[in-house]
Amino acid sequence: MHKAVFIDRDGVINNDEGHYYIFRPEDFKINKDVFEGLRSLIDGAYKLIIVTNQGGVAKGEYSEDDVKKVHAYLQDELQKNNIELTAIYYCPHHNSVSECECRKPKPGMILRAIEEHQIDVNKSFLIGDSPRDIEAGKSAGLKQCFKIEANASIIPACKSILNQANE
Repeated sequence: MHKAVFIDRDGVINNDEGHYYIFRPEDFKINKDVFEGLRSLIDGAYKLIIVTNQGGVAKGEYSEDDVKKVHAYLQDELQKNNIELTAIYYCPHHNSVSECECRKPKPGMILRAIEEHQIDVNKSFLIGDSPRDIEAGKSAGLKQCFKIEANASIIPACKSILNQANE
């Protein structure tokens, strides 16, 4: 069994100010301290898994190909900093179009990742910037969920995770 940190994308990994949806690589700006925070978690032997709602797909605002291009861009930027994600899960649905089990606050993406990557929920955490992120993590049974302000540093949450691992 592995330990992991589940991380929301928009507002946590990347800056979402001025954008309702971010679906073009040129609009994807990685937040300050993300590289440092993620590197510290990797050094602490955590798997890094992004879980992100992308309801604009269901609403016809952008396509799944657009989401994949943004994620490829993100992975390239992370790899330049020697950071490897274990996985990225995204929900292309939106409640206004159809119901699903993967859109946060439901825990479907997290539960799928737990099963596919043999994650120990008792040693795993979530970092998000909205109540729905926190609700999804709690519903999945994660040890603790950290709510940060949108577009703020993830360093304090990463330090808390690493401190708990050492207890």
